[in-house]
Amino acid sequence: MADTQPVSRPLSPHLQIYRRTMTMMMSIAHRISGTALYVGTLILAWWLLSVAAGPNAYSLFESFISSWVGKLLLFGFTWALMHHMLGGIRHFIWDMGKGFSLGLANFMAWMTLVGGFVLTIFVWWIGYSLMGAM
Repeated sequence: MADTQPVSRPLSPHLQIYRRTMTMMMSIAHRISGTALYVGTLILAWWLLSVAAGPNAYSLFESFISSWVGKLLLFGFTWALMHHMLGGIRHFIWDMGKGFSLGLANFMAWMTLVGGFVLTIFVWWIGYSLMGAM
């Protein structure tokens, strides 16, 4: 007769037993930034279509993108672009077989996070400087 005693351990790993690591969080952030890039591409397409459609359509787009919500979306799109780019570079380094040690992997994860924000601020600073707003 088969033993019907319940097993006291999980049959497969689940999120409650994993310890969150920086590389895990950056993997999640990379997926989120990829989704944000999709939304940003829709905004870019709206901009191109409004330019092609004429002055009235462009003025509608310009009024939206000039609002605080539009600027927040553009800032988020810029961050997603920078973060996703740095994450891609990190993965490219891994594809070459480098950077797998725990310390270096965590360092690259932190640099991806910090570098994304630094590059975003830098791009916006350059943009506002070229517009003469600073």
